[in-house]
Amino acid sequence: MSGRAQLMWDEAVTGYDFGPDHPMAPVRLELTRKLVSALGLDKELEIVAARPAGESTLRLVHREDYIDAVKAASADPGAADGAYGIGTVDDPAFAGMHEVSALIAGQSVAAAEAVWRGDAEHAVNFAGGLHHAMPGGAAGFCVYNDAALAVARLLELGVERVAYVDVDVHHGDGVQAAFWEDPRVLTISLHEHPRTLFPATGWPQETGAGAGEGAAVNVALPAGTGDAGWLRAFHAVVPELLADFRPQVLVSQHGADTHFEDPLAHLAVSLDAQRAVQLACHELAHAYADGKWLALGGGGYAVVDVVPRSWTHLVGIAAGREIAPETVIPEGWRQEVYARTRQLGPQRMTDGRWPVGYRDWSAGYDPADRLDQAVLATRRSAFPLRGLLP
Repeated sequence: MSGRAQLMWDEAVTGYDFGPDHPMAPVRLELTRKLVSALGLDKELEIVAARPAGESTLRLVHREDYIDAVKAASADPGAADGAYGIGTVDDPAFAGMHEVSALIAGQSVAAAEAVWRGDAEHAVNFAGGLHHAMPGGAAGFCVYNDAALAVARLLELGVERVAYVDVDVHHGDGVQAAFWEDPRVLTISLHEHPRTLFPATGWPQETGAGAGEGAAVNVALPAGTGDAGWLRAFHAVVPELLADFRPQVLVSQHGADTHFEDPLAHLAVSLDAQRAVQLACHELAHAYADGKWLALGGGGYAVVDVVPRSWTHLVGIAAGREIAPETVIPEGWRQEVYARTRQLGPQRMTDGRWPVGYRDWSAGYDPADRLDQAVLATRRSAFPLRGLLP
């Protein structure tokens, strides 16, 4: 194994553009890539541009008729078929949609291959993490589900156990659906409660079916959950499950939309807590998956203040060169931010909350606390199905 991390990047991924008024602004990807460079992380990893996912790869998860519908809408956006979720407010059709969506998927699939084959120990595709796309339809700003495709490719390569951990504010519904009956894939999603946020799924009672019963785990967090509660929930669920499952590869999705500044959701998590979970995923990959770790981006709509910093921390962790929270952001990057967005960029790689404290689950359960109620609901629903105590 080379041990060298890979950053998957092709500038063409910024063509994933639903239009000027859509919250999924591609500038968030551009600014992240430039911040990675401004902080010198380019020298610490290998930059790789993979080919787009071919049709046979896309069919590992997506139906052929859906792929055909995406291609048709890509060639003629005015002919988009709403029955497939294309041409909607969330997922407007645009020229080249198939090509750029397949390109993003190709980065995640190639990253998974590199990690499994030992060409890299860790790999990051922050343009990926498009976890809402379903086998037969687009949803939630997602056309092709690169996260599910990466997992499916690992299974095709002979991997027997893959763990997928999703900490986006929205439920990782598309990945869960793809492997709902597959015991080889453990999906764990921590997200805002489905009562208050799209996609209205991810209840603790959703645990898989058939041979996959117990292979889906959902933590539905109360709106307003902040750093201490978010970290408490993560550490009350994820490490114990991974220790039991012993994945051969860990795939994690790091949507930055849990942040208190994000305009589309209602959690109150800081950049510093996001960094803490990124560090935890890295440690868990080494503890239980022989260091094989694929980290993806996801949601995140505070495109200047939050997304670039969060995902640059992720890249630094994967590269083995953590960016200290107190690091001053280079002035050149801040000037680039202003030139592109007419917004003032952040000055440091922290929200001023590092180190972030939380109360470990072993310290006791408070029956009056809504966060603890949410965690216990998950443990009671999923843990016994895996032979674990709730």
